[in-house]
Amino acid sequence: MNKELVFLRTFAAVTAIGVTILTTSAFKNSGNQRFSEIDVERINIVEKDGTVKMVITNVDRFPNGTDIINGRPTNEGRKKRSGMLFFNEEGIECGGFIYDGRKTENGHTAGLSLTYDQYDGDQVMQLLTQDVEQGDKRFVSSTLAFNDRPSKESQIKTMEIMKELETLRNSDPKAMEEKYKEYEKQGLVGGVPRVMLGKSRSQNNGLFLFDDKGMPRAMFFIDKDNNAQLEFFDEKGNTIASFPEKKD
Repeated sequence: MNKELVFLRTFAAVTAIGVTILTTSAFKNSGNQRFSEIDVERINIVEKDGTVKMVITNVDRFPNGTDIINGRPTNEGRKKRSGMLFFNEEGIECGGFIYDGRKTENGHTAGLSLTYDQYDGDQVMQLLTQDVEQGDKRFVSSTLAFNDRPSKESQIKTMEIMKELETLRNSDPKAMEEKYKEYEKQGLVGGVPRVMLGKSRSQNNGLFLFDDKGMPRAMFFIDKDNNAQLEFFDEKGNTIASFPEKKD
């Protein structure tokens, strides 16, 4: 019996020492770990203080709904997609990269978007590709766009406003429109395109310029028939000049 007790005590002591050595060695190993291949559903890139700076994720773990990142709520209604989200030094979301593509009943739909946001706001730059096929018709468009955003915009306030407007939409659509205009005058919501380079929905490839209300004012493009065109518009969208001049 005494021999068994001595053996068990010795075994326990050796095991404890071994675990301690392994644990200590693991935490002391500060070198880079190398992997030939790794499968992961989501990676959070963080600073030493725990601030999330980038999220790389699959569709299922894409943050939305009640997810909280850096102590801030995420967009509840945002569609889940695979991609990346970027965050600034204060932990505020400042852009992202998303993509998708799937077969549909009559064709397919696919897209890609790389965006950068105004500080504590929405996107001011977007690289966008859309590819939609329905039956024997296919629309493909790739554009680089620059937008103006409201001066007093903030992400959390915008989410609160959108919830309020959504409630009014279901009960009083007219009141919703009036409320939106009020917030727009206050510089809290809105945003308009100012510059777009790429292909428009009318299949024109070129440079498109807009005023501070989002109205098209000038275009230089090649149309679907390979004709070069330069056009200017007034604040109501009427053509005021073009080159070459259009023939009646």
